[in-house]
Amino acid sequence: MTPESIDEIMRRVHRLEIKARRLARETFSGEYQSSFRGSGLDFEDYREYQHGDETRFIDWSVTARKDTPYIRTFREERELAVILAVDVSGSSLYGSQHLSKREVAAELAALLAFSANYNGDKVGLLLFANEPVLYLPPAKGSRHVLRMIREILTADPEDKRTSIPAACNFLLHTIKRKSLIFMISDFFAHDLKKPLGTLACKHDTIALRLTDPLDEKLPKVGTVNLTDPETGWQTTVNTNNSNLRMGFSKLTRRHSEGVTRMFKQQGIDHLNLKTNQDYLPHLHRLFKARTRSRKS
Repeated sequence: MTPESIDEIMRRVHRLEIKARRLARETFSGEYQSSFRGSGLDFEDYREYQHGDETRFIDWSVTARKDTPYIRTFREERELAVILAVDVSGSSLYGSQHLSKREVAAELAALLAFSANYNGDKVGLLLFANEPVLYLPPAKGSRHVLRMIREILTADPEDKRTSIPAACNFLLHTIKRKSLIFMISDFFAHDLKKPLGTLACKHDTIALRLTDPLDEKLPKVGTVNLTDPETGWQTTVNTNNSNLRMGFSKLTRRHSEGVTRMFKQQGIDHLNLKTNQDYLPHLHRLFKARTRSRKS
C-alpha cells in the first residue's frame, strides 16, 4: 500500500469513528442495553425443560429444532462478549452506487462495537473469506475498535471466495463462552443451513445481510463483460435481452427468499440491508423487537 492510500484509509476510519461514536452514544446505547442485557442476566445455554421450570424461558425455535421443549438458562454476569464476523471476500468490495458492501459493513461494525463499548462489553472481530483471515479476541477500548475498523477496510484475502461453514466452524471451536455474534455478509454462498443452525444453538446469532441493488436486477445497458469478483470467471452478456434480465431477477429473488426462510427456520434474527439504503431504521426495529421478546 502506498502512503497516499494509507492516509486515505485513516481519514475514512476517522470519519467512521466520529459517526459511529455519535450514533452509539445518542441513539443506540440504550437500545443495545435493553435488547441484549435488559434482564440483568446473561444468557448461558439451553437445556431440556424439566417439571417446575418457568415456561416463559422456553425457547421455541430450539424446541422446534429438537422436537422437545428446551429452555434458556441465565447467569448473574453483566458483561457480554460480542463477536463481529465480517465477510471480506471478493464480493464485499462491490458497490454500484455510493458505498461498497465492505464500507457499509465497516460502518455497521463500528456502530455495534462502540455501542457495546459504551455498555462495558468486550468486542471481538473475525474476518473471513474462504477461510478465517483474521481473529481479534474480545477486548475493550476505543483503540481496539479503531483497529477493527481499519482491519475491515484493508483486508485483502488471498482466496477471495466465501465460506460461511469455515467461519462458523472457527467460531464454534474458538469461542467457548456463550456470546453474541453478528455475522455481516451478503450470504451468497452454499451450505448455509447446518453451520449457521449449529452456531445459533450455541451462540446468540444475528445475521446482517448486505446486498447491492445490482445483485438483484440487471440494468439494460447493452453488451457487457462480467467478472466474478471471487473466482475471476468472466462472461459476456447482452443485457438488452429481457428474458436474460427476467431470469436473473427470478434466480436472485429465489436465492434471497431461501436465505431468509433458512434464517427463520433456524431461529436467527436477521436484517436484509442494501448498500443504497439507510440501515439505521432497520437496526432500530431489530433492537426493539428483541427488547419486546426479552420482556415476554
